[in-house]
Amino acid sequence: MTDQPYELHGLKLSYFTGKLEAYLRAKGIAFTFVEMDTADFRRCAKETGVAQMPQLRTPQGDWLTDTTAIMARFEDQGMEPQFRPLTATGAFLSRLLEDAFDEWLWRPALYYRWAFEEDSRLMGRQIARTMLRDVPAPLWIRSLVITTRQKREYLRADGVTRDNGPTVEGHYLAVLDMLEPVLAAQAFLFGDRPCEADFGLFGPMFRHFSHDPTPAAILRERAPNVLAWTARLWAATPETLSGSLRVGDPPGDLDPLLRCIGADYLPYLATNLAAVARHAPKVSFESFGARFEIPASPYRAACWLDLRRQFAALSPGEQSAVSARLGGAGGLDGTGPDLGLSAPASGRRIANRHWM
Repeated sequence: MTDQPYELHGLKLSYFTGKLEAYLRAKGIAFTFVEMDTADFRRCAKETGVAQMPQLRTPQGDWLTDTTAIMARFEDQGMEPQFRPLTATGAFLSRLLEDAFDEWLWRPALYYRWAFEEDSRLMGRQIARTMLRDVPAPLWIRSLVITTRQKREYLRADGVTRDNGPTVEGHYLAVLDMLEPVLAAQAFLFGDRPCEADFGLFGPMFRHFSHDPTPAAILRERAPNVLAWTARLWAATPETLSGSLRVGDPPGDLDPLLRCIGADYLPYLATNLAAVARHAPKVSFESFGARFEIPASPYRAACWLDLRRQFAALSPGEQSAVSARLGGAGGLDGTGPDLGLSAPASGRRIANRHWM
């Protein structure tokens, strides 16, 4: 490590930027924040080979991207405080939950931001004033352009229709109901110290669900302990965590959420992998009882294969314990194609549409 700070390039309303900010703060890693405009966005993309946010420049001048890989890089270095659970099953379930919170909650987070007039008008204007500040056009034009673009990319292209919109809302409500008793009983998801799963959940909860008007009102009324956890994790530093012990396996109160992910998210990952394997442009799947059709994602396929490899590295007893918590292996046992893809290291990343 070095006394020189990292440079975190992103936006203060971004899902994944907020996730990485919270991790760096809790880890005690010094960084300066660089608010992206379109020119900086292009510069970062040139350095890493992928147009997304956030991007992290090291004191040595190297560039890192993909929040999951960045966190894994620091955890592998053994820096204190460490956030990877001590048990093999706990470490695997934390990594699986982090992936699910990144990708499974992406749709409801973006839905609430762009499907409701008050939210979309507010957030479109904020993006126009920040990221598009170097675009030579009046603010109202920039706001209109970005709002139109976001609705196209994160509603229509993500399979949201009038018919399945209420299902997306039900997804959010169900997750809040499963999280509330867990976070009423303890400080963080697995115990007294956060783990990777907490930071994965923080992405949608902090910059979307607790920030945007419509989901924030629901969060305040329906899940006050989840809201309190959001503030607690944002306030976490090495000093505030100094008396906490590393966590192990998740508590039993998390089993309803784990089973829901096993029944709803893991089948989607298997279906997406099959679509990528046959080079299909779209993947059709069912989530919470509604049908969605979205672009097939090589990135999610790569991450799913990496999770399967991590599962294969567990002992038979550990695999059985994980499967029991999930209500079944859900394809983690290696059924289906293996494309030779690997989850990206903290440099280049397989193309994905995520940038907000």
